[in-house]
Amino acid sequence: MDALIAELPSFDPERELPGPPDPWASTEMPILRDGPPYLMTESIAAEPALAERLVGRLEQSSAVDGLARLIRATATRGEPVIVTGCGTSEHAALGVVEILRDAWRAAKLPAVGGGVAGPVAAQAFELSLDPPTGGLVIGVSHEGGTTATNAALQTARAAGARTALLTVSDRSPGAAIAEVVVETGELDLDWCHTIGYVSPLIAASVVGARLTRSSVSGPALRARLADGIAAAMRTAPEIASRLGDAARLLVIASGADRPAGRELVLKLEEASWLPSAYRDLETFLHGHLPSVDASTALVLILADPAAREARVTRARQALQAAAALDVRTAAILTTDVAAALPMALTPAGRIVIPEPSGLPGATGALLGTATPLQLLTERIARARGTNPDPIRRDDERYRRASEAAES
Repeated sequence: MDALIAELPSFDPERELPGPPDPWASTEMPILRDGPPYLMTESIAAEPALAERLVGRLEQSSAVDGLARLIRATATRGEPVIVTGCGTSEHAALGVVEILRDAWRAAKLPAVGGGVAGPVAAQAFELSLDPPTGGLVIGVSHEGGTTATNAALQTARAAGARTALLTVSDRSPGAAIAEVVVETGELDLDWCHTIGYVSPLIAASVVGARLTRSSVSGPALRARLADGIAAAMRTAPEIASRLGDAARLLVIASGADRPAGRELVLKLEEASWLPSAYRDLETFLHGHLPSVDASTALVLILADPAAREARVTRARQALQAAAALDVRTAAILTTDVAAALPMALTPAGRIVIPEPSGLPGATGALLGTATPLQLLTERIARARGTNPDPIRRDDERYRRASEAAES
């Protein structure tokens, strides 16, 4: 953590980040910098202190209590709980599902239709076209203005479902649709959202604690994110130098690490413009190997403590297959996983984070890998000479493409 702060002499990572304007408005293009450190760098550095502040606010939030009651009542009725979002918020929604599933099981809430013990995820556009007629839909939206997410909440509510939203402000358009709004309060400084990924995970951990009638330690979450920054600063620059000129990059993961894998792919394409794709660990080994070679980069993420022996065994086999094809392989691993996988299988390097202490499995895994995947992205952007802050919308062609998609 100290190494990153040393790169930011004019930025205070303890200072509260700005919230949305009042009246609410979506964010404008970030101020462009000629080179690093970028606004993305500052957002990452701010996350540990943000985590502690956010837990402190949410522990006092009546909306958190209201959402926990809604989840519990929905589960008791045997109805579905669906979490939805788009882009970074979709991946955060997937992470929210993993965190709430841990809490659901710990609270011994009943399984819903099909025997599912906990919430499920749905992509917002698809959900808006086929909304549930009951249950609870929880939207995740960093600013609360995402069209597809708001449409999913609107159609679900009209069809008979209850609605909730995890977002920055109860003044946003999405908040006007939801019955319960859990506010996160602080925004990313840039458009390559990192705060937008971490904040809903923190909010979910507090809601999960309400379900289990326990509490969340703000200092513990702060330490988890800070440990990830420290680990990434040790090796991410070297990994980036080895992966940055790859023709494409694949990310593989399993279990609760899958949201992180998908988020790394999105971050890489937004920030560094490196063509990237996500594969589930097992999926990678079924038909995708013929397309990889020495021009391909691969990153394995493995931090989930559940069924770890089986996951490590299959990951070892996947890395052996990649090695046979001279793929440039790196990894984000916890210490025990790193000890079980030979160094030779990750020749491009590895970011090794501590095993979590006192955190539920999915919470520890997802918050543990969040800052490493973000910093690895930021260092690959540096290696490729791209500015991650505007997600290429400072280029008129890409700005016009974005406008065409929203017209």
